[in-house]
Amino acid sequence: MKAIILNLLAWVFLPFMDGIAKYLSADMPVLQITWARYFFTVAFTLPIMFFFFNKQLTWSEKPKLQIIRGIILLCANICFFYSISVISLAKALTLAFIAPLIVTALSPVILSERVGVRRWTAVIVGFIGTLVVIRPGFVELNLASFAALGTGVMYGFYLLITRKLSTSDNPLLTLLLTGLTGAVIISFAIIFSIIKKLFKFATILITICIIYLGYLHYTGQEIPINTDDLMNNMGENTEEVIEGIEDAVENLKKKSKDIIKNAKKVMKEKTP
Repeated sequence: MKAIILNLLAWVFLPFMDGIAKYLSADMPVLQITWARYFFTVAFTLPIMFFFFNKQLTWSEKPKLQIIRGIILLCANICFFYSISVISLAKALTLAFIAPLIVTALSPVILSERVGVRRWTAVIVGFIGTLVVIRPGFVELNLASFAALGTGVMYGFYLLITRKLSTSDNPLLTLLLTGLTGAVIISFAIIFSIIKKLFKFATILITICIIYLGYLHYTGQEIPINTDDLMNNMGENTEEVIEGIEDAVENLKKKSKDIIKNAKKVMKEKTP
């Protein structure tokens, strides 16, 4: 009974986290939200475990399975946070609730647990409910809908692995390793994304400098020796170029007005 109550409490808290993620997705990238979810999980659970439960923590008997579990949950979180940034939270949650169907269907194969007629009936009813939400053939399916479905599939496997690990590893260790796995992977992904943006910016800056040096050489101007002189020279020439463009635009406006006036005169003269 205690396990059922704790499970119900977990499912009560999850929608609050999903609601916050949905709110943040309007202004923040999905990877950043996912990183924050894992960072604060580790930052909150790590001190508690080491200060209060350090004697109960022993190394995992199945470290590879722990890492796989962490990767699956990370992928599920990324897919879900992406889906709720596009579609409504209610629809995404409904589509993701195929996870219990996956668990029930694969429990006999992976966990060797017996599934009775009542559970299979619940699986069929749940599948019909998912079809009602998706309405294949009536509603256009987009990438976000498939991401929500993928979340449910991956979360189903995540729950199956959690059940398998519960017989060998401490639940606190499982929670900690899952958070650490996700935090490390998503941190590397964000660092790579930042480096990629910096490389792109540096490439653009170098290209501008090369073009400008070519311009100086073509116009016969002195090429600056150091960076400070180059930047000052670029600033001065940029102002001249901008002024020249503004003058050209003004001249173009005047010529356009003259052309329009002449065209109107010609039209009036030809009109009987």
